[in-house]
Amino acid sequence: MIYGIVLAGGKGERFWPLSRSERPKQFLKLTSDKMMLVETMDRVLPIIPRENFRIVTSRSMETFILNNVDVLQKSQIISEPVGRNTCVAIGLAAVHLRHNDPDAVMVVLSADHLIRPEEKLQQIIKEGCTIAQENDCLITIGIVPTRAETGYGYIKLGDPFEHNGNYKTHHVAAFAEKPKAAVAYEYYYSQEYLWNSGMFIWSSNSILKAIAEFQPELAEQLEEYAAHIGTDNEIAAREELFKKAASISIDFAVLEYAKNVLTIKADIIWDDIGGWNALPRYKKVSKENNVVIGESILLDSYETTVYNEADGIIACLGVSDLVIVRTDNITFVAHKTEVDRVKEILAELGKDDSTTKYL
Repeated sequence: MIYGIVLAGGKGERFWPLSRSERPKQFLKLTSDKMMLVETMDRVLPIIPRENFRIVTSRSMETFILNNVDVLQKSQIISEPVGRNTCVAIGLAAVHLRHNDPDAVMVVLSADHLIRPEEKLQQIIKEGCTIAQENDCLITIGIVPTRAETGYGYIKLGDPFEHNGNYKTHHVAAFAEKPKAAVAYEYYYSQEYLWNSGMFIWSSNSILKAIAEFQPELAEQLEEYAAHIGTDNEIAAREELFKKAASISIDFAVLEYAKNVLTIKADIIWDDIGGWNALPRYKKVSKENNVVIGESILLDSYETTVYNEADGIIACLGVSDLVIVRTDNITFVAHKTEVDRVKEILAELGKDDSTTKYL
């Protein structure tokens, strides 16, 4: 059976102050009138029934999800006591699925992506699931680049993988980290690289086998935990697992070493909505290249993003290249070239007990 594993444990710090500790990015309505987590599930519903979703998230978010996402049951939430990156999160989901369904196929999705058209993604996932059911392989969905992007990781295409599907599938020759601008242009024009979307398809058995081969210590910890699934000791065993487990991504831990990694070439619109500078790519842009959300007025202002979630109005006169965000108790102003340094502000706020309420 096919299951959707939605990774929803991130903090979404680059969307501060809209994204806060009590309401991270994946629970915002940034790309539509739906919470991004709900939108992630809805776009693949024709392939994965809602009861087959499992949400891996922080324990602090469990109550919020149950109170705000009425389509999910408590049994569908796998909560992490602390964040330990994607390898242990995926391993945790895999042992849970294996416990009830030894033939489970996992479609791993992030809760904060924009993807269009949904129908094409569904076809790609369906084809990937067929490959994963028939082969011991680890599949990534690679996005055909539309620009020389320095903010994404890349996948280098290897030899074609022969199968009876409609989408070109290749062995992965190599993974490449976020490149410098010159290298990004080289990747883009070579047509030999895809963006690494962070969406994966594999059987629970295949990914656990790969973790055992390349991260044997984590594999042993996962098996120790798996023995307690469904028992009164499950939560305590999970605490112990996360105390011991290393914080490492599935890419660094497994995919860069495994020889059975494939990538499906996806010519779709995809954006990981990483921060405020992503908004002009999917929101309405004025003739002055401004993005305005909420009550605001801009005169002689250009290339500026304004997001007003509070009462009152934001008025801008003669400004350019700014990000201006107003919530109920925070006003954030940054130059677009500096906006990704927002974590430095969060670090400062975290130093004083009187300002941690703004995190």
